[in-house]
Amino acid sequence: MAFREVSVFEIKEVLRLWLRGEGYRGIDRLSGVDRKTARRYVEAAVASGLTRDSGEAQLTDVVIGLVCEKVRPARPAGHGAGWESLVPHEDEIKAWLAKDLTLVKVQDFLARQGVVVAYRTLNRFATQRCGFGKRQTTVRVNDGEPGSELQVDFGRMGLVPDPVGGGRRMVDALIFTACYSRHCFVWLSHRQTTAAVIEGFEAAWAFFGGVFAVVIPDNLKAIVTEADDVEPRFNDAFLEYAQSRGFVIDPARVRSPKDKPRVERQVQYVRGSYFAGETFVDLADAQRRANTWCSTTAGLRTHGTTQHRPAEVFRLEEAPLLLPAPTDPYDLPLYATPKVHRDHHIEVDKALYSIPGNLIGFRVDARADARLVKVFHRGQLVKVHPRQPQGGRRTDPADLPSGTEVYAMRDIDALKRMAARHGPSVGAYAVAVLDSPLPWTRMRQVYRLLGLAKRWGDERTEAACARALEAEVVDVGLIGRMLERATENAPPPSAPAAANVIPGRFSRDASEFATGTGAGS
Repeated sequence: MAFREVSVFEIKEVLRLWLRGEGYRGIDRLSGVDRKTARRYVEAAVASGLTRDSGEAQLTDVVIGLVCEKVRPARPAGHGAGWESLVPHEDEIKAWLAKDLTLVKVQDFLARQGVVVAYRTLNRFATQRCGFGKRQTTVRVNDGEPGSELQVDFGRMGLVPDPVGGGRRMVDALIFTACYSRHCFVWLSHRQTTAAVIEGFEAAWAFFGGVFAVVIPDNLKAIVTEADDVEPRFNDAFLEYAQSRGFVIDPARVRSPKDKPRVERQVQYVRGSYFAGETFVDLADAQRRANTWCSTTAGLRTHGTTQHRPAEVFRLEEAPLLLPAPTDPYDLPLYATPKVHRDHHIEVDKALYSIPGNLIGFRVDARADARLVKVFHRGQLVKVHPRQPQGGRRTDPADLPSGTEVYAMRDIDALKRMAARHGPSVGAYAVAVLDSPLPWTRMRQVYRLLGLAKRWGDERTEAACARALEAEVVDVGLIGRMLERATENAPPPSAPAAANVIPGRFSRDASEFATGTGAGS
């Protein structure tokens, strides 16, 4: 049986029961002190002058002190012989522990020097005198002002049926705990993405009826992309969300649960009181029951620390001090850092957007919400486009190299206007060339016609086009041959004279082809 030191009050209770006439077995049953131990204390008390006839008034502090002195071994410094044997070796033990030696090894080294002590004694000595295994002390942080702080943490709950995918899926709980009132809200999700976390925050603001001034989250990747004790780097999407809702982010340090003790204690309570042993239909059913649990079971219990009901304290003292709850759903933007390609476009959410050519080869920062796509380079806004669906494309002709925007945009009307500037017949000829169910397939022919006008001049090209239109011939190649041969102004060929017609000739005489009609034929 392990040694247990009997307290002064237990000694007094043993002697009081003995004075009342109880035997040692009765003292064992009523006080919980072993009858052999009780006998030792009674015998020591009798030796000190205690008698059954004098009553309980004899049990003074002096008498109890005399009993303890007789029964317990003498410890002038408050410790036993084993402890005292370790005192001369204190510096040596500290040196061994500084080398990361285990206490078992230290006990072995001491035994080689003839100092044999129990491991428990060595452990107490090393802890109290040598700094072994000491845990850093902590202080209880004040709860702060009502409505000021909300601590947030993820906790893994368990499996929930998934009717869509079949089987069961793991579900996590995003737990929100008000530091002052301890009122909590639980949001269940299959994921820990930024979108899922923001969805949970939106549900929390609706549950609390307002927004807390400061949020103290764990170092979730959805919130903190680069943890640091002093200068953490936040996720851009969540940082913008915090700005839109008006709260400040004060994340806990890495592996420092003491920075958010209110919600850390709450995780086990949520898992044990709400989730454990329950059967849910699906995630929506689990969330509905979580809302009810937060409002009733968790909200109306008497909290062990505050000794108040969290929901009542929150309603009376915190709710009036919260920031206004959002009324419109949050438009979660998409952030990307695409590269500007040689075609002057970037890709954001599987859609293409044009960018000025001076940024080709550089990476830019893009922010896309439901309406607009904003593009930044080194903090400067360089382009704004309307948001396009996946597979869509938005091109600003001003972003393309000069002279290529018409072809790139397949702007048929602009190409017709370009041709008309060289002359009315050239413009009319271009219209005739483009008169097709697929006009963009004829654009290269019009560009060749514009090249002929640039090479041979507008006047000659105008004449060639006028002559070709008169003959109803639509062929850009013919225009080019006419200009090369300088025949655009030549008169049209006249009809051949009748005298020059050569009669047909045959190898046989015409009479041979005559058909007779007489009887002898």
